[in-house]
Amino acid sequence: MELTSEWRIFHLLDKLRSTAAGLDQMPACFLRLEAPVFYKPLTRLFNLSITTSTVPVQWKVARIRLIPKVSLPSCNANFRPISVTPVLARLIEKVVVHELIYPALLSPPPDLTFADQFAFQPSESTTAALVYLLRTISQLLTVNPYVIVIALDFSIAFDTVRHSSLLKKFAKLDLPDNVCNWLVDYFEDHSHCTSYQGETSKLLHISASIIQCSSVGQLPYIVTASDLQ
Repeated sequence: MELTSEWRIFHLLDKLRSTAAGLDQMPACFLRLEAPVFYKPLTRLFNLSITTSTVPVQWKVARIRLIPKVSLPSCNANFRPISVTPVLARLIEKVVVHELIYPALLSPPPDLTFADQFAFQPSESTTAALVYLLRTISQLLTVNPYVIVIALDFSIAFDTVRHSSLLKKFAKLDLPDNVCNWLVDYFEDHSHCTSYQGETSKLLHISASIIQCSSVGQLPYIVTASDLQ
């Protein structure tokens, strides 16, 4: 069963941007230059992974890079941690998200809603969110003397997502069983290490949280928030 096409994988490889490599040290520039050679075996590998609901262990390891927020960092709060996964992991995540999960968001179950979500979705943006908010406030002001807007900021939101509750919400979406099981396998046995000034820590198992910088990491956040009404 072909879930993604060879042309789709070639296009993804050919359009790869220069980005940091994961622990496998497979650079994006190498994959882009060799796209005519790699696209066929990678298409077979990606389809096999999704069909059998199996994610290679090497793709579930992230390297955390510490990016300074200020010119002279003096404490942990002065760094922004960025989780870097292998480039191939990011490619298959993009295939799963765009070709298999996004269509399921168009017909969610009654207890989940994505109509008021503006992050990490096609054709949505922070600009669209501001336009929606301004329009809503303007409409309310036509019949009310004033409007109160309450804004909440969830601290370390990506780091506190429970895999069990997230997967239960994914199971409610109209997804093929093999895709649901692929997501289950994807979130199992994830681990990460931290690299800083040439030193790399030992791998640590992750039992919660989602990787913010990955394709799969962004979508689960809006799935997690889909029942907040």
